[in-house]
Amino acid sequence: MRQLPLADPGVPDHRSPTRYLAWVARGQSRTLAGGMAFGILWMGSQAFIPAILGKAIDEGISARDGERLLQWTAALFVVGVVQALAGIMRHRFAVTNWLTAAYRTVQVVTRKSADLGATLPKHLATGEVVSVGAGDLAYVGNLMEVSARFAGAIVAFVVVASILLSTSTALGLVVLIGVPVMLFLLGPMLRPLHKRQSAQREAVGELNSLGSDIVAGLRVLRGIGGEESFSRRYRAESQQVRHAGVRVARIQSVLDAAQVLLPGVFVVLVVGLGAHFALRGDLSAGSLVAFYGYATFLVLPLRNATDFANQLMRGLVAARRVIRVLALTPDITDPVQPVRLPDGGDLVDPVSGIRARDGQLTAIVSAEPDTYSELADRLGRYDDTSEVRYGGVTLASATREDVRARILVSDTASQLFTGTLRQELDPDNRRTDDELMAAMRTASAEDVLVALADGLDSEVEEKGRSFSGGQRQRLVLVRALLLDPAVLVMVEPTSAVDAHTEARIADRLRAHRAGRTTVVLTASPLLLDRVDEVIFVAAGRVVATGKHRTLLDTDPYYRKTVTRETEEEEVLT
Repeated sequence: MRQLPLADPGVPDHRSPTRYLAWVARGQSRTLAGGMAFGILWMGSQAFIPAILGKAIDEGISARDGERLLQWTAALFVVGVVQALAGIMRHRFAVTNWLTAAYRTVQVVTRKSADLGATLPKHLATGEVVSVGAGDLAYVGNLMEVSARFAGAIVAFVVVASILLSTSTALGLVVLIGVPVMLFLLGPMLRPLHKRQSAQREAVGELNSLGSDIVAGLRVLRGIGGEESFSRRYRAESQQVRHAGVRVARIQSVLDAAQVLLPGVFVVLVVGLGAHFALRGDLSAGSLVAFYGYATFLVLPLRNATDFANQLMRGLVAARRVIRVLALTPDITDPVQPVRLPDGGDLVDPVSGIRARDGQLTAIVSAEPDTYSELADRLGRYDDTSEVRYGGVTLASATREDVRARILVSDTASQLFTGTLRQELDPDNRRTDDELMAAMRTASAEDVLVALADGLDSEVEEKGRSFSGGQRQRLVLVRALLLDPAVLVMVEPTSAVDAHTEARIADRLRAHRAGRTTVVLTASPLLLDRVDEVIFVAAGRVVATGKHRTLLDTDPYYRKTVTRETEEEEVLT
């Protein structure tokens, strides 16, 4: 069986839902073929059981031939054993096919989401992506799983039709024509079911998005008194999802009922005709029992066929949502012929005039604080219009992977995730405990560790909500320090901590990052007083550079910017 998750899920074909599903099927063609083979053997074995029973009745019981009865009983036992073993293997392959398709889908979607980065939330809501990962992958898996049973249903129908035609042409034609007619009668219900399922999935995605927004902003909503308003909106949209689900269930219930009613009517018809032929002497008692068994057995292939059609519709709906993610292109793309960035050098932005010197601790102060994130995005090449150079080489001429390996941007939007604190701070498990503790000390985060019962092995809740804002900020700083990039760009890394803690961080940061380039975008005097150089930016251009105290004495605009920030911090405190 296949090892999951897949080492390489491959490059998906996202040109259409059908092409995507075909790509998934090609990627697991061997297990699909195995599932179909055992599905055919499993259902084909069942198809021969009524014929064996009929022969046992005619040649054994009616003819009072004990030897023939024993032979047909043995044949029935062998077929039963084959059916049981084939059923076990069919189920194993079915589970493998479901898991492989689901894992492949979630892997390509996750990989694409990571590749898109900040582009993803610009085009798709959070709930839309959650719906793909929570529900749509299951429908893709269901389609791969049911394919084995569907293949068995087709072969079983052909086998039964052949046997019936050789026994009674009239009854054989009734079965051969009747089953496709029943499928045709069920077909008109599949299209409206498909439309209603699509509408329901869209409603679920919108509800998930709204729920994510409410949970993420619950504290803000309570602060502005908007909790009840959003609660009413959530209830209203929840009712819309419920109504959409009821609409799907209505037509699904009709389809399920028709799957029972039509085959039932068909069985009555076949048995009635068979009884009529038996009374006329055209059929033996054993043949009549066999025909009844076939009519009853054909209900199973019929249901498998309709189930396949239903799952195909759902799979297409799910695939359409999957390719909506896969078809997105990142705002920042790799060049056709990339060059490799050097191991060191100055980080220079010719547009603004910013130059962060190699191996130094540099601070950038902006007269417009709202531009800090924009400046950081440009320096880290999260802005595709960036002309920033590193060691004389333009970042846009290198691959994103190469840029990310050398330049790390840690901004105020950085998040913590679930898992142990050790995994949170060192996801690749590359650092020793001494290195972890050194980074914790630099970020003045020892108190966070002391408060945890299991230390580094303590569990971190979603988004680190069990920590205070200052603790989260310091842990994010620890994670950035442990990555130890050649260039570390930080946006307001100490904005949520008190002055004493900020002073400790400022004192320790220079020593910890000695020899590597560090850029801090901040107006905090405690940090500015300890950096090698301050770059003052106004209206997107560098207007002054130098030491913090020198700029305070010589540049009134700089002094006003820094002291204004200090006054605002004191008011907030």
